[in-house]
Amino acid sequence: MIKDTIVNGPQNAAHRSLYHALGMTKEEQQRPLIGIVSSYNEIVPGHINIDKIVEAVRMGVAMAGGTPIVFPAIAVCDGIAMGHTGMKYSLVTRDLIADSTEAMVRAHGFDGLVMVPNCDKNVPGLLMAAARVNIPTVFVSGGPMLAGRVNGKKTSLSSMFEAVGAYNAGKIDEEQLTVCEENTCPTCGSCSGMYTANSMNCLTEALGMGLAGNGTIPAVYSKRIELAKHAGMQVMELVRQNICPRDIMTEKAFKNALTVDMALGCSTNSMLHLPAIANECDVEFSLDMANKVSTKTPNLCHLAPAGPTYMEDLNEAGGVYAVMKELTKLDLLDTSVLTCTGRTMGENIAHSFNRDPSVIRPVEDPYSQTGGIAVLRGNLAPEGSVVKRSAVAPEMLVHEGPAKVFDCEEDAQAAINAGKIVAGDVVVIRYEGPKGGPGMREMLNPTSAIMGMGLGGSVALITDGRFSGATRGACIGHVSPEAASRGPIGIVKDGDIISINIPENRIELKIDPSEFEERMQNFTPKTKELSGYLKRYANMVSSGASGAILK
Repeated sequence: MIKDTIVNGPQNAAHRSLYHALGMTKEEQQRPLIGIVSSYNEIVPGHINIDKIVEAVRMGVAMAGGTPIVFPAIAVCDGIAMGHTGMKYSLVTRDLIADSTEAMVRAHGFDGLVMVPNCDKNVPGLLMAAARVNIPTVFVSGGPMLAGRVNGKKTSLSSMFEAVGAYNAGKIDEEQLTVCEENTCPTCGSCSGMYTANSMNCLTEALGMGLAGNGTIPAVYSKRIELAKHAGMQVMELVRQNICPRDIMTEKAFKNALTVDMALGCSTNSMLHLPAIANECDVEFSLDMANKVSTKTPNLCHLAPAGPTYMEDLNEAGGVYAVMKELTKLDLLDTSVLTCTGRTMGENIAHSFNRDPSVIRPVEDPYSQTGGIAVLRGNLAPEGSVVKRSAVAPEMLVHEGPAKVFDCEEDAQAAINAGKIVAGDVVVIRYEGPKGGPGMREMLNPTSAIMGMGLGGSVALITDGRFSGATRGACIGHVSPEAASRGPIGIVKDGDIISINIPENRIELKIDPSEFEERMQNFTPKTKELSGYLKRYANMVSSGASGAILK
């Protein structure tokens, strides 16, 4: 306990004097000191309510006999950062968050932690930190946004980006665009579809690091406050039992999370974050695992953007635990794993059930017999690439067409807006990977423009960058190696035929093998002048295929 090394005894009088400077009583100093990592800020809609969550956690910790101490973590809003230089700073914050949290915890010697994240890189960054410091920890997120309402129908942020594409194509007028703008994001919280933030908050439950409802109880519901109080109380129980993150985040737990990922149809970004978190736990996690799990895991949910249901609907249907209960019918989960409740996963989900088969399909009637994410390989992506299969139109599962090649997102976006992309094309966006971007920008603007223009059933897009969880369509990201690392995506020319076969997990550049070799031998990647954190990041980051971890 911290009081044995920092608080008690004459040798620690100086430390105690600084606790007194905080207004901390002797009684508080003798209780377990619980760090509460607050991701509150006033620029991210998913974080504007976190001050309320943190206060509830504080109360729970105090009710259970601990001393709560709050310190901050940063967060970027991917939606606001989308489509400009700001997006280069999104993925890179995952490591800043992990590093800074590790520094605060190690420097101040907390006995336990409650992590309060919500948005995209905030959740995996704090899970990475939890694994590193390995002291008793519970997660409670800020919760998802309620769906918007436009023309009597539920909607979400992905629809808003697609509305911009529809406006550019002349399909809706400015008045209709404004109606969408003012009604799509009606509350605080992480955006209301199965995007990256909600994917990772749901997978936190599946990993065993969050209590029931962590991923699905809407941000504005009073139940979210109750959940936060219970998280504060539960961390004290974990301290008493000395149950730590690495006791929970085991190899079996990661396999469970990957299985739930496939059933839910989570964001492709989970294929960056799960490997990075596993790396911190010394657990082996490769892209090859994804297809192995996918082949035997049915896809049970089509939440936005894959379908017409939203996080509030998943919550009403029974949440993540109800999905897991369905999966146990096929014996797809290891229910013996320990969780932050102090009980096994099997005990946690014992009384859960599927309240709405239209939201969570029964395993007897899935959307598909295979999971929501697929990893494609071939001469264009020898280390792998990732697609959200559950959000691809059936007619695009197999596609072959000519490449339209761009060396940055902005050039591709300009071509799409100018009507230069036509049915059958395969848009290639390169030099947007972890090193080449740097920062592996999300490509929601171009993918939404393609969908909004009505080309989603006839145009594919591939990139060494990545996609937002809000992306739908035949959009293949994380192409590895990336162009900046002499990956084959760097040798593609306009007009080259690219073949995509998602059911067979293949992606190929169809040119003569001898020409392929000649192009590769003569290929010198483009470079960029960098400075500051992005320069350091580009020098240290690994391939997207291994989670874009820093080495």
